[in-house]
Order: sequence, then C-alpha cells, then structure tokens
Amino acid sequence: MPLNALRAFEAVGRHLSFTAGAQALTVSQSAMSRHVSSLEDLLGKPLFERSASGLRLTQAGEILLPVVAKCLDRLEETLNTVRNRDSESRPLRLHIPPSLLNQTALPLLHGFRQQHPEIRIDVTTSNVTGTPQGKVDMAIVFDRPSVDDRVTDLLWMVRVAPLCSPATWAAHQGKSLEEFLNAADLLHVKLDNEPRGLLWSTFADQQRIVLDTSGGLAFDTAFSAVRYAMAANGVVLADIDMFADEIAAGNLVMPFATISADGYGYYLKTHAEDLSDPTIFRLRDWIIRQFAQTSGVDETARVAPGE
Repeated sequence: MPLNALRAFEAVGRHLSFTAGAQALTVSQSAMSRHVSSLEDLLGKPLFERSASGLRLTQAGEILLPVVAKCLDRLEETLNTVRNRDSESRPLRLHIPPSLLNQTALPLLHGFRQQHPEIRIDVTTSNVTGTPQGKVDMAIVFDRPSVDDRVTDLLWMVRVAPLCSPATWAAHQGKSLEEFLNAADLLHVKLDNEPRGLLWSTFADQQRIVLDTSGGLAFDTAFSAVRYAMAANGVVLADIDMFADEIAAGNLVMPFATISADGYGYYLKTHAEDLSDPTIFRLRDWIIRQFAQTSGVDETARVAPGE
C-alpha cells in the first residue's frame, strides 16, 4: 500500500492545493505532485481535475478522500496509544443528542458507571440530525433510517403526539383535533436543513387535517419545547416514550390518541473495527439492553379528562 502517496493525496485533497498540502507535510510541491501522480497511475483514474481556477476532486477522488482521511486518523490514534502505552486510560468518547441525554440517558449512564467505575467516558452533545462532526468512538444519533460505514443499532423509533399542559387543554376542551391545533400556539422543534414546520406538517398530513404551521415558537431541542409547554402555553409534537413520566404524572396531557411515527428514530453508531475493543463492546451492549427495557406510555391512554 503506497502510504506516502495516500498521505500526499489526503493533504492535497483536504486543502485542494498542492502548495498548501506540501506545507502541511513539510515536503516539496514537486514531491507531492509525484506522489499523487503515482497513486493516480496505480488506480488508473485521475483524482483531481486541474484548471486555472484551482483543483477539484474527481468522482474517484471524492470516494477515496474520506476513507483515506479516516484511516490515517485512526492509524495516528493507534500509534499514539501504543507509543504512550496508555490504551486503557483514554476515555471513550460518546455523543448523545441533548434531549435524549437530559430526558433518558443520564440515569442509564449512572447505572453503567455503578457497574463499571473503571471505564472513563467523555459525553458530548450537539443539536444535529444524523452523525455529529468530530471524533467520537460511539454516537447515539437522531435521524431517519440510513446506511453508512458504521455498525448501526436501532434503539427506538420515535412516536409522537400533540402534548400540552392541563391548563392549556382546559382552555380548549371540547374542540376537535383540527380546531384545537389551529387555535393553540404551536411549538416547533427545528431539524437541521429542514423547514421550520416540517414535523407539524407531516403530522397534519398523516391525520388528514388542515393546519397552519407558519406561526408559533421554535426551539432547538424537544426538551426545551416540552418544558415551555409545561410551564407556559402552547402544544408541542413530542415523543410520548421520551416524555412518558411527565405524561403519567399529569404534567403533560395527551388530549387525543393520535400517535404517529414521523420516520425518525434514535440509532447507536459504532465503528466496525472498534467492536473488538472489549470496553466499547461492553458499553454498546449495555446501551442496547437498557434501551430495550425502556417502556413508554400505553398507546390507548387518553390522559386528558373529559375528551
């Protein structure tokens, strides 16, 4: 495997410049050009389109670059681990979406720590749909079903229904679902690169009702939207399993048994090559088992009195 040529290709592809790539690796520009040319000869395909305006990756280059970059990063991490003889001390890096972390995952992590106090975990969170940016060992992601180069385990599919405070429902009691939602203040949960009212629009289509989704407040997380609905006003389209405790306690009301699946779910993503690591295997197994035991509310429950 032409390691030097791959390193040169990755540097040039990252910067889209032979000059910047050469500076990053502290080699001459001519050496970079020779390495990339040798890799192109080996593949029998060009990796860059060269023009007066600069460099552009070809289709072959776009396919190869992320794989080479990932492999070089993993190789560097492993070399550093072996060099430092510190393979057991580096914390596992686990990403969890903010709403799931606050509402469900914190007690699960506490349970894991009680059983495995010797395993260190660095938990990060970010409000993204899909796999987060940055280096993580494992990631719980909020997304639609997708296929990538990671091992993917479904933790649960989201089931949503309109939820509000008892006071909000009392002010609208007796109305139909369509009348209620058009009269109430809609609370939105924003998704990356999606229209503001996507989730409510999808729900309205599924229920075959006409709903104006242009108004209301929008939040970055379902956790914030639900807390606002409980403390103030408005109706939120939220996961009934994630907020099962609030529904059971009567702090949230589900006025209508109109539970639907919006196509999103929570998935655990792990690098396939990491499954041989006993620590990562142990944490993955724990997460899957704990989420399998998580129970939600009864689908037929009609929490709102008098509906």
